[in-house]
Amino acid sequence: MGKIGFSLLLALALVTVDTSSERKCVLSGSWKSSLGCRMVISELSKAGAFSGSYHSVAMAPKADILSSPLHGVQHNANQKEQPTFGFTVKWQFSESPPESVSVFVGQCFTDDQGEETLQTTWLLRKEVVSPGADWEATRVGTNIFTRIK
Repeated sequence: MGKIGFSLLLALALVTVDTSSERKCVLSGSWKSSLGCRMVISELSKAGAFSGSYHSVAMAPKADILSSPLHGVQHNANQKEQPTFGFTVKWQFSESPPESVSVFVGQCFTDDQGEETLQTTWLLRKEVVSPGADWEATRVGTNIFTRIK
């Protein structure tokens, strides 16, 4: 391979590295769900841990005023371009009972235009009064979040 061939190969490798770093999905920031909920995620720690707040307009009419804390972790925070993550939301609404908590798992994606989305699956567990009511305690769903710019 001559100098020109090596130069072309090196240039192609640099373009590929530069393009992939531009497409890295970043979890921290503000997001809006397909259901109209909003969340803000803090900067990630070196270990991938994060916290933030979740504002649910679908579950409580006063959610614009009340926010619920969230805590989570992103897998391989500094190594993956489209990383997986999980977080927990402890719901805080004006009406205390029933207590409820949700867990979200998902992956952060960046498309060819640089638009980021979070594809998630969630479980919501509400408090019930007895084991006999356990059948109605857990709900399952999906959500797609887009970045708020």
